[in-house]
Amino acid sequence: QVQLVESGGGLVQAGGSLKLSCVAPGRTISSHGMGWFRQAPGKVREFVAVISWNSDIIDYADFAKGRFTVSRDNAKNTIYLQMNSLKPEDTAVYYCAAYANGGYSDTTAYSDWGQGTQVTVYS
Repeated sequence: QVQLVESGGGLVQAGGSLKLSCVAPGRTISSHGMGWFRQAPGKVREFVAVISWNSDIIDYADFAKGRFTVSRDNAKNTIYLQMNSLKPEDTAVYYCAAYANGGYSDTTAYSDWGQGTQVTVYS
């Protein structure tokens, strides 16, 4: 089991940017594919982005393409999600998760989750 801790969320005006981080205190995630998901109030948790252990495979949900960038620094045991051109509809709790197996856009493919960080975008 991998404990994950997200940070970097906050309140931002539409058009602004935020950079989220996800760390695994005391454990290495360098061998794990990692995903970012989000969940808005009253909605199901949805896939945002995924990055393989060596950054060889990266993919995004359609709404994230061209605005969000996922990256990782295995030396720092950290995953990032740079979010630009934020919109009010991006408001959600953002979660990172460690990939286990299965379709990487499915929540069931991930074995460990962080507690999430709130992102609120106002117009």
